[in-house]
Amino acid sequence: MHFAVNAGTQAYKTDIMFTQTTQIRVRYGETDQMGYLYYGNYALYYEVGRAEAIRTLGFTYAELEKQGIIMPVAELNSKYLRPAYYDDLITVKTILKELPVDHKIRFHSELYNEKGELLNVGVTTLVFLHADTKQRYGMPPIMMECLAPFFEKSL
Repeated sequence: MHFAVNAGTQAYKTDIMFTQTTQIRVRYGETDQMGYLYYGNYALYYEVGRAEAIRTLGFTYAELEKQGIIMPVAELNSKYLRPAYYDDLITVKTILKELPVDHKIRFHSELYNEKGELLNVGVTTLVFLHADTKQRYGMPPIMMECLAPFFEKSL
């Protein structure tokens, strides 16, 4: 199954995983003296990918927060393979390789340039918490309902 969501953003079902892509153009202020995308900005690109992935499912981080659920980052890993440059159009591919079964969710990120070259890979682990008590919370039912079809075995 493959479906377009809006210009520059798409989500699709692959073999038992959820994948979503969006594009970001590297702005001048995001680069370092060498004209490379500054290494600290990759995490921001991952965040854009995560937010758009959740949006393609039909809800937003803001809606989860209104329900009293927050999702702080617990762990971030990043591997730089080749640089992105000023004005490059970067495709951010966000992947959920497994359906979360507890209070953690792991977003895998892959960044590609316009030539389709893999520039960077990362994994961001977030946790579901009650906003008021900061206690662990399982995956919100609305999120489980939206993600479950992507992890059903194909016949």
